[in-house]
Amino acid sequence: MTVAPSPREVFIQGVTQDGRTFRPSDWAERLAGAMSCFRPGGARLGPGAHIGYSPYCVPTVINGVKCVIVNEELRRIEPMAWDFVMNFARDNNLQVADACLLPDGKQTP
Repeated sequence: MTVAPSPREVFIQGVTQDGRTFRPSDWAERLAGAMSCFRPGGARLGPGAHIGYSPYCVPTVINGVKCVIVNEELRRIEPMAWDFVMNFARDNNLQVADACLLPDGKQTP
């Protein structure tokens, strides 16, 4: 039985290639907010639909650096949204790191 690999995650870091902190300070929340409609089952409708981020594009802070974690699954469900996020990182000269997070408590052999 073949197991399909889990989608990778891309970490867009709020640090430019030359080491400067990216501004404005709420850039991660803005970027993730723009992607909030891309979620499993499509955009939510009704009360509270505007609240919350897509699981494919989540703002966070890692080691004191604002980041947006973008799940590669976004590329499959909406290639233009993926391109938008990746072009944002490129156009703003932000550091980007590929990763594949392992589930908690699991270790590779």
